[in-house]
Amino acid sequence: MKKYFLSIALMVCILQTYADEGMWLPLLLGKQVYNDMVKKGLKLKADQLYSINHSSIKDAIIIFGGGCTGEIVSDQGLIFTNHHCGYDAIANASTVEHNYLHDGFFAKDKSAEIQSKLTVRFLNRIEDVTDRVMKELGNTSGMERAQKLIALQSAMVKEVTNGDEFKAAVVASFFKGNQYFLFVYDVYKDVRLVGNPPESIGKFGGDTDNWEWPRHTGDFSVFRVYMSQDGKPANYSTTNVPLKPKYYLPVSIKGFKDGDFCMLFGYPGGTNRYETSYGVALSTEINNPTLVKLRDMRLKYMFEEMKKDPAVKLQLASSYASIANYWKFYDGETKQLLKYDVFGQKQKAEQNFMAWAKGKTAYENIFTDYGKNYNEWRPYAMQAVYMREGIMGSPLLAYAASWNSLEQLLSSKDATKEAIEKAITHAKETRNNFLKEENKKSDQNILASVLMMFNTDIPKNQQPAGFYENLLKQCNSIEESPYKRYATDVFENTMAFDENKWNKFISNPTVAALQADPAYTTVMAFITNWKNNYASKQQVFINTNNDLGRLYMKGLFEADPIKMKNTYSDANFTMRVTYGNVKSYKPKDAVTYDDVCTLSGVVAKYVAGDYEFDLPAKFLDLYKAKDFGQYEDAQHKDIVVTFITTTDITGGNSGSPVMNANGELIGLAFDGNYEALSHKLAFDKDLNRTICVDVRYVLWCIDKLGGAKHIVDELKLVK
Repeated sequence: MKKYFLSIALMVCILQTYADEGMWLPLLLGKQVYNDMVKKGLKLKADQLYSINHSSIKDAIIIFGGGCTGEIVSDQGLIFTNHHCGYDAIANASTVEHNYLHDGFFAKDKSAEIQSKLTVRFLNRIEDVTDRVMKELGNTSGMERAQKLIALQSAMVKEVTNGDEFKAAVVASFFKGNQYFLFVYDVYKDVRLVGNPPESIGKFGGDTDNWEWPRHTGDFSVFRVYMSQDGKPANYSTTNVPLKPKYYLPVSIKGFKDGDFCMLFGYPGGTNRYETSYGVALSTEINNPTLVKLRDMRLKYMFEEMKKDPAVKLQLASSYASIANYWKFYDGETKQLLKYDVFGQKQKAEQNFMAWAKGKTAYENIFTDYGKNYNEWRPYAMQAVYMREGIMGSPLLAYAASWNSLEQLLSSKDATKEAIEKAITHAKETRNNFLKEENKKSDQNILASVLMMFNTDIPKNQQPAGFYENLLKQCNSIEESPYKRYATDVFENTMAFDENKWNKFISNPTVAALQADPAYTTVMAFITNWKNNYASKQQVFINTNNDLGRLYMKGLFEADPIKMKNTYSDANFTMRVTYGNVKSYKPKDAVTYDDVCTLSGVVAKYVAGDYEFDLPAKFLDLYKAKDFGQYEDAQHKDIVVTFITTTDITGGNSGSPVMNANGELIGLAFDGNYEALSHKLAFDKDLNRTICVDVRYVLWCIDKLGGAKHIVDELKLVK
């Protein structure tokens, strides 16, 4: 492996042919990328973006919760992020009597802010650890390399965090395992809900408008991070004080115009833009359609119950939103991959590589090996999706699967009484959480359907031995579906819902009692079948793909070092910066989409009482009165609700700050557009857009609609 490939210079890139593609590590922007940003309009110095010596924009950017981005916007630790990022916390704070999800909420002062279970992470430092990792891994491959890497990553994280619950670290792979960086974070665990708009604004348009432009969603929520009185991260305490941040973003209400420069910091979750044609084919033909089919079924039964009862809607709201989001994404991804023949594009690139690799022993058989690996895995790929999205898509079965660790403990001769008691205590807590979130009616229908679909779609020789024979024998009724009867039996007889059975079990836990439970025996039939026969095949497929991907990437750099030096690593939930312009676009012949949507467009979509397009009465009154205040856009004589940019994002960027040339906040990224949903695998230079909520709409909702001007007064407004 050539040294130039592993050097940091690899990451100090010049601009791609299309400037807006790219998720750049801000630590390693390099002069040429920075110069291009300046050429496009950036007014800041490089060390104002990222610096280890003084405060910079990177210090205002946080990992919010488990998979979103947020930004600090005041000197009192105020956080802006998306509504859908705070959704679970808002739902957990809500009751039927005080339904903050439905009605909205803004704390009248700091004492009224609501405790959450959220954490936020601030990036502390980055270290290139490539040499250490490569030395430890040596020439290993396959499972040996995977296991060594996991052990090494764990050891390095422990070295850094040293048991400190307020430290976190990640050893992240770049360029498919050819480079590694250590990211160290400060963790803050006292995060409180400050405010959110009503769901009719925060989710306006619902599933109909999801991933679509034009878009009129007020996708924002407001939180605050607290620290101990001596200025350190701390668990929740009434004595804690608002965080004094190293840096916070000023907020611009000056507006912008089509073509203006913008940039975005955040934590994109994952892309795979060097995926092979084999991977694209597997996604479009098996993985994506199977996932969409199973999620469609789950959503159907959940929605049936949610629309009947406000309490059920609140109970299932967070789960439903999460399932629905990527149901539509993967449906759209498949359509775009096929429409733009990404498979053919990949094949062409691979043919060029193979022509270069001919006669080069290290590389000439890569795609022969890729083909063999995919062909060996392909027969089992659908079952893998069924296990994840179907069998474990039933909340009851997913919960019952957690009993397996208890069974193993009870079966062990070495298990101590203390260990068993601890496991039982954990089982009690897990059950309480499960029952709080469980809707039996929808779940029972999900179980019946997934059992039927598994039997129909998965080859008989891959099914759990004897399971369906016994099911059909016991529940073979002409009058009704045997799958419904079976699911009814499971729900009526599992100890998960029966207090007497449960109390009897925890007072005298036995393996026999677990193995007699119908929910447990059902899920373990599928899990055991998977573990014994297919899990190892999947692991071989993954490890082989990783080995081939690492080698393919190395070969690409050797084949065209100048071109490849001008690229960036796939997203992996590490801090990145992307830049471009506010920009309109033409999605198809004779159609042009403007760069902004306005309040007038929201009202035009309004349908009284509709599940997705209703609006609060006060909202309509404010609009009729044209009470826009200082948030009115001078060009449109209206409130700009959302806008689009050419920046390159993916999942994880939700909540990312969109900034103007001066580093001032102008909006929050929250979605991509349907025409470019192939972006995880292939960036589209013409159609890719980031959908953002305008910060002026955020402030109008807080101030005018929410009556919380004191929150706006915290901000450093640029007028």
